[in-house]
Amino acid sequence: MAGAEKSLLRFITCGSVDDGKSTLIGRLLYDSRLVFDDQLEALERDTRKHGTTGEKFDLALLVDGLQAEREQAITIDVAYRFFATEKRKFIVADTPGHVQYTRNMATGASTASLAVLLIDARKGILTQTRRHAAIVALLGIRSLVLAVNKMDLIGFDERRFAEIVETFREFAAQLGVSDVTAIPVSALRGDNVARGSDAMPWYRGPALLPFLEEVEVETDPPGGAFRMPVQWVNRANLDFRGYAGMIARGSVQPGDSVVIEPSGRTSRIARVVFDGADRDAAAAGEAVTVTLADEIDVSRGDVLCSPQDRPLVSDQVAANVIWLHDEPMLPGRPYLLRAGTAQAVAQVTELKHKINVDSLEHQAAKTLTLNEIGVCNLSFDRALALDPYKSCRECGSFILIDRVTNLTVGAGMVEFSLRRAANIVWQPLSIDKRRRSEIKGQKPCVLWFTGLSGAGKSTIANLLEKRLVEAGRHTYMLDGDNVRHGLNKDLGFTDADRVENIRRVAETAKLMVDAGLIVVVSFISPFRSERRMARELMESGEFLEVYVNTPIEVCEDRDPKGLYRKARRGEIANFTGIDSPYEPPDSPDLVIDGRGGAPEVAVEELVREMRARGLIVW
Repeated sequence: MAGAEKSLLRFITCGSVDDGKSTLIGRLLYDSRLVFDDQLEALERDTRKHGTTGEKFDLALLVDGLQAEREQAITIDVAYRFFATEKRKFIVADTPGHVQYTRNMATGASTASLAVLLIDARKGILTQTRRHAAIVALLGIRSLVLAVNKMDLIGFDERRFAEIVETFREFAAQLGVSDVTAIPVSALRGDNVARGSDAMPWYRGPALLPFLEEVEVETDPPGGAFRMPVQWVNRANLDFRGYAGMIARGSVQPGDSVVIEPSGRTSRIARVVFDGADRDAAAAGEAVTVTLADEIDVSRGDVLCSPQDRPLVSDQVAANVIWLHDEPMLPGRPYLLRAGTAQAVAQVTELKHKINVDSLEHQAAKTLTLNEIGVCNLSFDRALALDPYKSCRECGSFILIDRVTNLTVGAGMVEFSLRRAANIVWQPLSIDKRRRSEIKGQKPCVLWFTGLSGAGKSTIANLLEKRLVEAGRHTYMLDGDNVRHGLNKDLGFTDADRVENIRRVAETAKLMVDAGLIVVVSFISPFRSERRMARELMESGEFLEVYVNTPIEVCEDRDPKGLYRKARRGEIANFTGIDSPYEPPDSPDLVIDGRGGAPEVAVEELVREMRARGLIVW
């Protein structure tokens, strides 16, 4: 078969650590005679240095390219390999089995059409096996090969193989995966990898490679409606404005009607351009530039789509989320969401439940930790055009990014749009913030005091409010302890509750600023992310972050409420500075040394700063 006519299969190998994934891929390459002589010579040298098999070749080393992987004999990163046989071309992702690197496994699975899930015949089905199977199902892979490896170490026992397969099929059925092909293999020896094995005459099915050459896999529904997320506005010259991107689904040709989402504007395709030349058509998987017949404002993150089948346009969705970071997912915390080429600020508004990967039961939870999977409702700061993941992977998947560290912390798959807010609109009001401020003769703002318990925040904030009121200003003070007697009395002191505590207070402060007040807020507010969220709720110049910088030793010596002593004795859990972190501001608007100066001096410093910023005049 000519190379250009061969189909391409992208698949992953996954499973628990030490189940033999890298060895299996190495065996596929070796037995297919796809390893060059110089590679074999290097492999022989590496085997002597890093090998774990005692054989001439440790085939896993063909794949485990990182030095750390070779020294530890595990796979850390996702290793991609391309190979081809006479019948088919393949791209295989060898994904890590160690629980610490589950995020890498999810990355490798996101572009695969088939998964080869390995199980060590001696150990059977482990928690990480189930976790990988669950992620495979969530990512829409419906074709799965169960490769029961190391059969040579159990004497090629047919009964053991059958027990493992039966148990796994029951688990896979609960995941909605019915297309499971079970193959007993020994990757080290090559049994049932590239060719059949005489050691297991009881097995009458295909070896792994012949199966991969022939298998037909499910992909996104064929012939789906056109989707193209805009990646770049292409201005090749003054007379050309095109929109470049990868076609995610369907096809397009000049003359086709299109809708630009989320704006909903319509037009027609004027040209389809690839590599400087016009094309009659283009289809899914191709990167092209299209031009429109009308002058329409289109930018990166918009989606060009068929008017007959438009994506969901919403600022709220339900989604499956895989948490990928050591720091837990906290509902209410703002994260950066990237979906295709679009970007928004997102919050998990509700964690409906998390999934126990062993039993698949739904469990109540307030947060997700590393490698946990949950069903969540999310809200965005603007409407996005998204599809359910099951109908279009590229337009139904997203990642969550921590806005402070810029680390990817979660991956999600859209289930459906939430239309709860469809009947809620902004009610126009005759009196606005400007008018309320004019009546009071002041500029509204928030002075947000942050620091450890006992730092002196409330003392200084209280004196500042007193000084402002004596000068005729209209103020209100929100104090951490006082708010927890009412508005936030239902919240505890876990990280998740602290995030929700600050979210509510920030929204309350915003309403008070809209009322024209000077709002003095005194909260520990331990996390930078939530203080940043509070700032972003206000208009420019309305928010001052005041860091009362008092060392924890000084705070403990003061201990006005006896809380530090209780925390040290273990009577109070999640106490900031003891067993819960405090993240000092990176660039506060004002820093007050709280080690012992008179609070009146700090108040005068604050008043000078407010005058300099034009917030007060007297």
